[in-house]
Amino acid sequence: MARKETSENPGRLKQIALTYKMTRRADRWIGWILAGVGLVTFGVLLAIGFLIGHPVYLGILGFLLAFLAMAIVFGRRAERAAFGQMEGQPGAAAAVLENIGRGWNVTPAVAINRQQDVIHRAVGKAGIVLIGEGNPNRVRSLLASEKKRMARVVSEVPVHDMIVGNEEGQVPLKKLRSKMFKLPRVLAGPQVTETNDRLRAMGDLMKNMPIPKGPMPKGMRMPRGQGGR
Repeated sequence: MARKETSENPGRLKQIALTYKMTRRADRWIGWILAGVGLVTFGVLLAIGFLIGHPVYLGILGFLLAFLAMAIVFGRRAERAAFGQMEGQPGAAAAVLENIGRGWNVTPAVAINRQQDVIHRAVGKAGIVLIGEGNPNRVRSLLASEKKRMARVVSEVPVHDMIVGNEEGQVPLKKLRSKMFKLPRVLAGPQVTETNDRLRAMGDLMKNMPIPKGPMPKGMRMPRGQGGR
């Protein structure tokens, strides 16, 4: 166990260091901000300790809370920097969806056109969510086609659609995850499984259309069931 922990720690430290470097490229004040948060938190608790006559106890507590505050601020700013770098990149929504967590069955690129506008699908207790990336007008057409296609097998399941972007009526990439988790839950676990199985059995639209010219979007994986079998 000791050897395992020793081998894991350098990996974690390296990951933190890489995350810090990535964040610093987008947020050059991150080091000063973290230092300020830590010093202020520690200073406030230490001052309270002197006032109430327990500087050692409050000093230790202040150190721990300062570390926690710095970790929280760093995490949020790192996430913001990551979204900033991903925003506008093809496949960005797919990357967010693939890390959305338990409770969702995600299938990237269930529909895509020659201009590489793409629709991703997520199935969960809120029903079916279709997420579009690309030109809004073309994406709306893709969404309508995908809804019509799904209605043949899951007409009784609620379908929500979202277009990722920063224009009016669109969902910013950084808010996509929270937007999906705010959807009302209307399906039980077995219904989610049944819905997902039906959609998979129906097959992805990409099986019946020519592959668009040009490179696949960065970070995009072919939908399950494609090729290589």
